[in-house]
Amino acid sequence: MKSVISKRLGVIASLSALLSIGCGGDEKKSGPKSGDECDLAAPECIEGEVCEELVDGTARCFAPVWLRGKVVDSVTLDPIEGAVVQAMDANEAPQGSAARTDENGAYELTIAATRDEEGTPAEGKVTLRAQAMGYELFPTPIRPALPVDAALAVEHGDDGYLLESTATEIRLLPLEGDTQSLGSISGAVLGDTPAGVLVVAEGAATPLSGMSDGDGEYVIFNVPQGSYTVSGYAAGVELVPQSISLTAGEEKADVDLEVADKALSTVSGKVEIVNAPGGSVTSVVLVLESTFAETTARGIVPPGLRAAGVTGTFSIEGVPDGRYVVLAAFENDGLVRDPDETIGGTQIVRIAVQGADVPIAEGFKVTGALAVVSPGAEEPEQVSGIGLTFRFADDSSEDGYLVKLFDAFGEKLWETELPGVSGSDTVDVAYDGPALEQGMFYQFRAWSWRDKKGAQTFISATEDLRGVFYL
Repeated sequence: MKSVISKRLGVIASLSALLSIGCGGDEKKSGPKSGDECDLAAPECIEGEVCEELVDGTARCFAPVWLRGKVVDSVTLDPIEGAVVQAMDANEAPQGSAARTDENGAYELTIAATRDEEGTPAEGKVTLRAQAMGYELFPTPIRPALPVDAALAVEHGDDGYLLESTATEIRLLPLEGDTQSLGSISGAVLGDTPAGVLVVAEGAATPLSGMSDGDGEYVIFNVPQGSYTVSGYAAGVELVPQSISLTAGEEKADVDLEVADKALSTVSGKVEIVNAPGGSVTSVVLVLESTFAETTARGIVPPGLRAAGVTGTFSIEGVPDGRYVVLAAFENDGLVRDPDETIGGTQIVRIAVQGADVPIAEGFKVTGALAVVSPGAEEPEQVSGIGLTFRFADDSSEDGYLVKLFDAFGEKLWETELPGVSGSDTVDVAYDGPALEQGMFYQFRAWSWRDKKGAQTFISATEDLRGVFYL
């Protein structure tokens, strides 16, 4: 099987080439015409058209919706050639094949959209994922991808509908240090459900990853020379890992992952929500342990390894073998893991899954979060860096606060402590640390604490994914 490197290293295909891809992934010389009914389970439309669902649940053939954008260096704003861009749906599954950027950093790819009776895009939100040699993967927990709405696409002649905006420009952070000797690993996930698998190369100090696209193909950039175990993780699929060695600058291709004949597992437990007037429903995720950063308590969640709408007990099915960190209230829901580790149910939980169900005996304690006011209350916020102040809601029962600042690589840059606040709904903390970099993303986190017998005991914190900003 051809690898993603051999198939996509050239410049991006022209729009006409993109539009020649039929719904089933093969070129179609004939089939249902525009407006004709089609079958989503076995789509087949005339060349240049796609089978899409209507708001009433039926399906017809229409001209496609395609997305155009650029990938640039976040510091210099120079275009990045050869970046891989994928459109991800609401379930974090890739839509169709990946696109490669050209010498101008430009890319084009088609995305799915629910249509109205006239074929106009009515619904369909995607997020974008991008990676390139010499740059940090996007998105990351500190740099979330914002939704792009297919309903905003405009008619573009006979070619279909075009979606192009500031939201389709992706800014990648350059990696620190010498990147000239870094290589890549590429291949394909095999089997009946190859799309949307997190592929991880473990062996370096920091594991590296990629995501398989709609054809099952993946690429992992920025891999130092050394020996690696390449594994795939997603709900409902168990894959056979591959052991490989990589020389300096080598582009290792055809590292394919086959389906393993092994049973999948279920991870279950319970969540106890306490002292949380602002939230009553949360989620639980399984983070791949090798990607977990202790300083920020974050990591990569393989697609599907998440339980939503949790109010008490939870269950995550179809879990492949591996080592995971179980995190409750990781997402923005007004809740946070109770930081008081002097009581049960608040410690970081690590589990090993090896072909058997894993019940977690002790429940997770979750409490109300300290609301972030600025910067980054809802999404990453641009700031000037002059007179930078971190503002968050006051915890009325605190004796003091701890505030930390992290960069996009998870490195702690600064921290400060301050006494408790009275007579105010918010807490303001002036930043007086090292100078911040243009184009870099940052996150501040705050923890409230109470004095218990002369020791600091943390009682709440700002949420894991808020407080993000950039210069």
